[in-house]
Amino acid sequence: MEGKAYTPDEVAQLFQISKHTVYELIKRGELQAFKVGNKMRIEHEEIERYKENTKAPAKKIQVEQHEVHNSLPVRISGSHDFLVEHFVKQTAKELHLQIQPTYIGSLEGLMMLYRGQSDIAAIHLLDPASQEYNLPFINQLFVYESICVVRFASREQGFIIAKGNPKAIADFKDLTRKDVQFVNRQKGAGTRFLLDSMLAKQEIDPAAINGYGNEEWTHLSTASYISRGMADVAFGIQSAASHLGLDFIPVAKEQFDLVFRFTKDNKESLVQLIQYLQSDSFKNNLTDLEGYEIQELGKVIYKTSSMEEISC
Repeated sequence: MEGKAYTPDEVAQLFQISKHTVYELIKRGELQAFKVGNKMRIEHEEIERYKENTKAPAKKIQVEQHEVHNSLPVRISGSHDFLVEHFVKQTAKELHLQIQPTYIGSLEGLMMLYRGQSDIAAIHLLDPASQEYNLPFINQLFVYESICVVRFASREQGFIIAKGNPKAIADFKDLTRKDVQFVNRQKGAGTRFLLDSMLAKQEIDPAAINGYGNEEWTHLSTASYISRGMADVAFGIQSAASHLGLDFIPVAKEQFDLVFRFTKDNKESLVQLIQYLQSDSFKNNLTDLEGYEIQELGKVIYKTSSMEEISC
């Protein structure tokens, strides 16, 4: 059961409560959920944590709820990443802060931040003109807002293939072969930006790729196509291949950053989160780092002039 993600309907059946009650628990921060596209999911580990909390003495539960209710949940939107998932879990455990993730892709995640619908954006967007990650997009969108950009990790992107590489995939030209089936990420995903940039550079027509229009929302769901034999190759991160025991051919290294937008309501929580990111406690807790480099984890790489009075 470990690793399974449940729908609100399934959680309601498990606890024998209404779906409305499940959504209320999520809204109040008592049950942590995440979104993939527009679909809500709750991880098995989170359900077990909630069950243990409800078994605890009433006094203890009231204290924990009081701590959670005193601060609004922090909303993070953007790219799906395994280290982001770990960050969300650890902050709930160590800081008693609830983070509500929405894995909707880098571009839409940044736009949600711009529209004030989230507090943090997790992004890895390559600007084709400058070949620079993230900052060109941030500079275009945020002028007057209080923004702080923190380096999270560098990640390996490349071809995810079956063990032993049975189709002998070697480069982007192989994606156009008639015997090769591809599975893609959705429009707006940072991985899709990088892929399309690579294809344009090599003058490869996406229409020549079988499965280019077959889109998935997370790295794990695309990689699962390969493990189930439904596709021959995907473009994604090394850790997704490792999770499913697949082979990986590295193509590019990218910068994955967290963009914090400060308001009077979230200022205290965001400062806490940045300090935690920069702590030895968080870094020492990170495991399963294949495909990641975290030497610059927590480094502030950009902040707007309005952030001078805020320590980040």
